[in-house]
Amino acid sequence: MPHLAHGKVCHLALPASDVETSARFFAEVFDWRIRRRPSSVTFDDAVGEVSGHFVPGRPPAAPGVLVYLWVADLAAAVQRVERAGGSIERPLGVDPGELTAWFRDPAGNVLGLYQEPTAP
Repeated sequence: MPHLAHGKVCHLALPASDVETSARFFAEVFDWRIRRRPSSVTFDDAVGEVSGHFVPGRPPAAPGVLVYLWVADLAAAVQRVERAGGSIERPLGVDPGELTAWFRDPAGNVLGLYQEPTAP
């Protein structure tokens, strides 16, 4: 069950030019659980904390609000993004002092990858 608190990111509506391609991409790269309903394809993130749905016909936006996805290994996540048909838009180091990168999914959405820094 998700941890609910005021201000928590709880749902994402992701533009998708091809809903099935987007669903496969996020399932393959991030282990998101995909659910198909009569009128939509929805998802839960890998830990069941954030859900959402893919929105056909809505164009992707340039990074305004940028959602970061936590990953255990940034280099491995970058490789998984590329293997699954995404592209790296800004490599490691886009945010000084942080372990982040930006990627574009198959529908054209730009999202961030975030790896927790290790203690010195």
